[in-house]
Amino acid sequence: MANQSDLVLYHAAPSRSSAVVTLLKELDAPYELRLVDLKAGEQFKPEFLAINAMGKVPVVVHKGAVITEQVAIFSYLADLFPAAGLAPGLNDSDRGPYLRWLAFYGSSFEPAVIDHHMGREPGLRAMSPYGDFDMMLGTLLGQLAKGRYILGERFSAADVLWGSALNWMVAWKLVPENPIFADYTARHLARPATIWAHEQDQAWRPKKEA
Repeated sequence: MANQSDLVLYHAAPSRSSAVVTLLKELDAPYELRLVDLKAGEQFKPEFLAINAMGKVPVVVHKGAVITEQVAIFSYLADLFPAAGLAPGLNDSDRGPYLRWLAFYGSSFEPAVIDHHMGREPGLRAMSPYGDFDMMLGTLLGQLAKGRYILGERFSAADVLWGSALNWMVAWKLVPENPIFADYTARHLARPATIWAHEQDQAWRPKKEA
């Protein structure tokens, strides 16, 4: 079990890393918070680039090990705090689907959304990681239509990731509105951990931005 001195989160409020704040609250995990002011360019300062050369948040450091990339962080943290029950175990029949939908976010959803928004052609289907935008979106909607959560009726860390992402993406009109997305994100926004994380972000965001 990690303690506060073991686990550090580098976070910009609000940003993609807000979902990690929500996850840590769902996990009831102790951690040290280090805020990064993106508007001030702190992510490009040498001391931060020494941690993540990509100059991005979120970053988690656990016992000196650096974990970047949203999907890797979610998978790592949910496994690190198993008592919360947000990651199916290795022998659980939901483990494979859970990992599938975590990976789908990074390998298919985000690339498809960005390419679609930028008006870029996805390329030959055999070379594209997601086929095309409509195929990706239909696959996701088909899964979410099966139940309240990405695994049906079982809430997991994957729902913290997807709930946060879809809320932002629909709000920015990067993903079309849909009743399935609306119901799913409403459940996400109503969770106490999500409400708490949003309130914290309002307090943490740089004063000049607020």
